[in-house]
Amino acid sequence: MREIWTEQRKLEIWLQIEILACEALSKSGLVPKADLAVIKARAKFDIDRCREIEKSTNHDVIAFLTCVNENIGPSSRWLHYGMTSSDLLDTTMAVQIQQSADILLDDLRALRKVIARRAREHKLTPMIGRSHGIHAEPVTFGLKMALMYDEFGRAIQRLENAKEMCRVGKISGAVGTHAHLDPKIEDYVCKKLGLKAAVLSTQIIQRDRHAEFQAAMAVIGSSVERWATEFRHLQRTEVLEAEEYFGEGQKGSSAMPHKRNPITCERLAGLSRVLRGNALAAMENVALWHERDITHSSVERVIFPDSCTLLDYMLTLLTKVVDQLLVYPENMEANLWKSKGLFFSQSVLLALVKRGATREEAYKWVQDASMKTWRGTDSLQTNMKAHPEISKRLSKKEIEQACDLKQHFKHVNWTFKKLGIE
Repeated sequence: MREIWTEQRKLEIWLQIEILACEALSKSGLVPKADLAVIKARAKFDIDRCREIEKSTNHDVIAFLTCVNENIGPSSRWLHYGMTSSDLLDTTMAVQIQQSADILLDDLRALRKVIARRAREHKLTPMIGRSHGIHAEPVTFGLKMALMYDEFGRAIQRLENAKEMCRVGKISGAVGTHAHLDPKIEDYVCKKLGLKAAVLSTQIIQRDRHAEFQAAMAVIGSSVERWATEFRHLQRTEVLEAEEYFGEGQKGSSAMPHKRNPITCERLAGLSRVLRGNALAAMENVALWHERDITHSSVERVIFPDSCTLLDYMLTLLTKVVDQLLVYPENMEANLWKSKGLFFSQSVLLALVKRGATREEAYKWVQDASMKTWRGTDSLQTNMKAHPEISKRLSKKEIEQACDLKQHFKHVNWTFKKLGIE
């Protein structure tokens, strides 16, 4: 990923675009074949020479062209014919975005593969589900991981859409009117680069496209943070249902030798903020003056290499976290039963409704038994069996059936099949 955004790679693509434009102009009859042959044979640049020239030109594209022209000689008069700097800059960035997106998509597919394995591994490992951080009803750890798998499936769709939105180049001149170049030249160059020619451009490709790509990366980063936060919560000492891998010789604290901290997930949560900040900067770039100003340029030189490299790192890191995640089913089961079966409250409520009780009546009776369970030592099942209104409508066996853990997991296989990870 870093290689894609190096200065060397950028100038290589600039040179490729210039040569392709000369090829197209030669096919149209403007550039003599002899000159094209010289250009192809001699066109090259030296990045240090480009930097030296830029010290006086204060213009990177002119410095680049001057350096290339020094190597080509008189035939270089056809280089950059009818073009403007942004024809190079924006078309090059489109190529870089496509290549970066391909790496990120590979990262996402690798991540989902690992998630699917862990989901299958714990398909029926029971644990308590939580809402507002409070015990709700049972789920399985496999379902939790299946949810993660589904979320990163949407991440792939989101990134593919954004990649396509940015698969656009331009060779249309100073204000996008093709005043000095036939649109066929633009079509030729873009097609050779695997891009589409912009239907319409100004001096630049419009920045709403790039903002969408940055936004897609930021949303994916937010999904990374969502799961990093989930794993951090599960690692809390009083929960300890899952834990980041802690390697041999690893240290958790300079002061406390006992510490095993979720430092990787905390790092991921923090880095997601950088992606969101960069996405905001990309949105600020959309509103430019007339056919172009240069306020977006300095921003993009930072945020595109930054965000693409950062998200690549984050996805690789999250894949490692999931792959090595330590899971403690025994702690999940112990935590599940800490509430003494309170999570069966809805099952009994619904059983009472089926027997003719109004929902308001059933809710009150089950809540009475639940509050007694909260305050006492008996289980919810015991307190419901002793409740006069509940026991009048449901037999002990029916209450026991309503308090069967298996009913919460009867559709797990259906869910996994729907996701294609059964």
